[in-house]
Amino acid sequence: MKSLTSEWGRYGLRFNCIAPGPIETEGAFSRLDPTGNFKDAMYNRIPAGRLGEVEELANLASYLVSDYSSWIAGEVIAFDGGQYTYMAGSFSSLDKVTNDEWDSLEKLIRTSNKKSKL
Repeated sequence: MKSLTSEWGRYGLRFNCIAPGPIETEGAFSRLDPTGNFKDAMYNRIPAGRLGEVEELANLASYLVSDYSSWIAGEVIAFDGGQYTYMAGSFSSLDKVTNDEWDSLEKLIRTSNKKSKL
């Protein structure tokens, strides 16, 4: 997208890409996940806590081809409820830490900070 945009932008052409996450459709999910086990596991990897909807994808695509987005060029738009950045994060598993564990961690950090100031 970036290469095409830099080469053809001077002619008024824009190139953008949508990188969608899981969007439930009967055709895809009945073939790729007939048991529903994969779908259940997906929810744990999407910070938004849900799958995308076809209408949302259509709205984004409509916006990108409209005059309202004429300044957007050469972009890859992750349309996945935060899944890509969540999966790429080194500390993403911290979402499994309980409130009590957070309290313990906070106490350890505060104690450590006090000692380092001495």
